[in-house]
Amino acid sequence: MRAMAEMTLSDRATDFVNDDTLHYLLDTRRPDPVHVRELIAKSLSKQPLTVDETAVLLNASDPELTEQIFETARQLKRDVYGNRIVLFAPLYIGNDCVNDCAYCAFKRSNREVVRRSLDHSEIRAQVEALERKGHKRLILVFGEHPRYNADFIAECVRLVYEIRVGHGEIRRVNINAAPMDVAGFRTIKNSGIGTYQIFQETYHHGTYARLHPSSTRKGDYLYRLDGLSRAMEAGIDDVGIGALFGLYDWRFEVMGLVTHGLHLQHTYGVGPHTISFPRLRPAAGVALDSPWAVSDHDFKRAIAILRLAVPYTGMILTARESPAFRKEALGFGVSQIDAGSRIELGGYTEAGDTQCMEREQFELGDIRPLDQVMRELLLDGYLPSFCTSCYRLGRTGEHFMEFAIPGFIQRFCTPNALTTLMEYLVDYATPETRAAGEKAIAAEIAKMPDGKVKKQLMEAIGRIGKSDERDLYF
Repeated sequence: MRAMAEMTLSDRATDFVNDDTLHYLLDTRRPDPVHVRELIAKSLSKQPLTVDETAVLLNASDPELTEQIFETARQLKRDVYGNRIVLFAPLYIGNDCVNDCAYCAFKRSNREVVRRSLDHSEIRAQVEALERKGHKRLILVFGEHPRYNADFIAECVRLVYEIRVGHGEIRRVNINAAPMDVAGFRTIKNSGIGTYQIFQETYHHGTYARLHPSSTRKGDYLYRLDGLSRAMEAGIDDVGIGALFGLYDWRFEVMGLVTHGLHLQHTYGVGPHTISFPRLRPAAGVALDSPWAVSDHDFKRAIAILRLAVPYTGMILTARESPAFRKEALGFGVSQIDAGSRIELGGYTEAGDTQCMEREQFELGDIRPLDQVMRELLLDGYLPSFCTSCYRLGRTGEHFMEFAIPGFIQRFCTPNALTTLMEYLVDYATPETRAAGEKAIAAEIAKMPDGKVKKQLMEAIGRIGKSDERDLYF
């Protein structure tokens, strides 16, 4: 039996989430229109908001103020990320789990779910299927179980990077897995991962205790909250935080996410690379009657306010949401989405057109093929990107912020988005998607000022289109 991580805390471990303080701010911070507009101006200057200031925006439910917040989020999305949307796919490696979370199909007490851990040949088959579709970025997902320890995760990462099909390759492997001790995080870092993602699920202590039995590893609130601090101490400077919306008051969860981001920034000099905010979805063997369901309108408010509060943090909107909602919400500041996603164990080679609930963690709202998502993004004016250059050139953590805050990152992001898009069009796209993509590339190049970068970009795109050269990045 493999050994699990020791449940030790970081050197500077602290429970930085004070429920009473966050509730007090939500109860007392009134959304005076003048103050709200001052906070909007602060966000437009790309300064992060405090938790106190975030509470003011969360209480601004007046339609006129809400629309101003929405428009500011749209503007920040354009200013910081342009029209780019980064694409990735999840790959579930195993769903054995020692935890018993009330909302999750993979909880240990659930007898309806089919348990499975992919072996090397099965992982290879899944990755090859993903590469044949054109994916370059994956997030590997693991339950919390002795067999999924740090050595096993690192082994899986190295295997994924080795797999090649034609021009296909995975250039960035992110991880969604249980918290590790510092030694475990170092082992995983050395395998060459991108972002390590841990969701707190809910930042509200009472709700957390009710949903996560104290007899389980996940029942220790502080150990999970401190997980990414240990990752930072192990040298992983790309981390992702998240909350599952629908377990408690969505406004409190936004405050918790902002609090967590600020804690990492103040303690380690760099905040989270990404924030995720999935909504609770149906799952096999789960009968959770939550009074905290988040409406579409409030969910859009949450996304927009997070964009204002953390202007430079990547924001992920998952395929839990319907295509129609994702299309509407993209403009509020989302920078990454998954596409062509299947979350059944072995789903990329074995699943049909319908979902098999007994083999997945929750029900997806969007299972459109990658090519269809790409085409619709292009037709809606977005620039799909599989870029991985910042990670591979060391522009992560504090180094990323050195580039991002002054806006210099646009010199790299648009060219890299265009070269990776061209790769997709040449190698994988349907004729309809290729036509839409080539039109978008031409339009983007026409907008660029003449100079060295434009010349190099045009040469790179030409080489991709006429040869087997790939992975040309800036």
